[in-house]
Amino acid sequence: MEILSIIVPCYNEEEVLPIFYKETTEVLKNMDVDYEIIYVDDGSKDKTSKIIKEFAENDSHSKYIIFSRNFGKEAAMYAGLKNSIGDYVVIMDADLQDPPHLLPEMLNDLRSGEYDCIGSRRVTRKGEPKIRSFFARQFYKIINKLSNIEIVDGARDFQMMKRSMCDAVLDMPEVNRFSKGIFSWVGFKKKWLEYENIERKAGETKWNFWKLFKYSLEGIVAFSTKPLSLMFVLGIILCFVAIIAIIAIIIRTLVDPSYQIGNGWASIVCLITFIGGLNLFSMGILGQYISKTYLETKNRPIYIAKEKNTTKK
Repeated sequence: MEILSIIVPCYNEEEVLPIFYKETTEVLKNMDVDYEIIYVDDGSKDKTSKIIKEFAENDSHSKYIIFSRNFGKEAAMYAGLKNSIGDYVVIMDADLQDPPHLLPEMLNDLRSGEYDCIGSRRVTRKGEPKIRSFFARQFYKIINKLSNIEIVDGARDFQMMKRSMCDAVLDMPEVNRFSKGIFSWVGFKKKWLEYENIERKAGETKWNFWKLFKYSLEGIVAFSTKPLSLMFVLGIILCFVAIIAIIAIIIRTLVDPSYQIGNGWASIVCLITFIGGLNLFSMGILGQYISKTYLETKNRPIYIAKEKNTTKK
């Protein structure tokens, strides 16, 4: 029988995990497929590791990987994909914002042979702060303009894929991971399922505005070099403007000897401040790319597993 692997990244999810297990297993038991649920504890400080171990003791379908520390959700997803054995693999959040009732439809669509991956996207952001929703939409607009890949607005990590696509994702062992971009970059034929936004069943979100902002920067840096090109073009433009300004000052001084260059000191100070800020901004963009390159060259592992009971090495 075919096997479905469910990857569940967890970070301090003790309140919602029992609810997730109950609702998800109820759906899976009615599906014509064998399954495994791989819980990846991303260095939780609560009782998450204890709970997932209890799941594994009482249910042979439950597997777990426990990290030595918090490596981030991207590392947790990678670990789950790497340790999965299923013919089909799906990533789900433990907070139940990824509805389990969509799993049968996803599996049937993949079995039809027409698609390699079934993705999901939220068509509304009900219950989410308006300022956060606004910046999220702007991020999708910006990254789609800057990169050569298309990332659908509202796309979730909740995607079911065939083993061939999963292996393609694993063939990209980069340390600085942005899964939404990776899923798009590897290609394969994809179908999108749309649903209304669902608020988490229990616990609190681990994503604040600042974490989402840093995550969006990582996505742009990982899949676009256009910011570097933009700074290069802007630098050339400023050089031409400076040359024209110098020529204009020389001509005016020759035409009108009474003209005093010192009269415009205030505007010069403002201009210097502006250019100085622009230089720092450009150096910051360059620093982001250099830092990411530096981290990749160190060849550190994406994660370190302290404990696990998965069968795949």
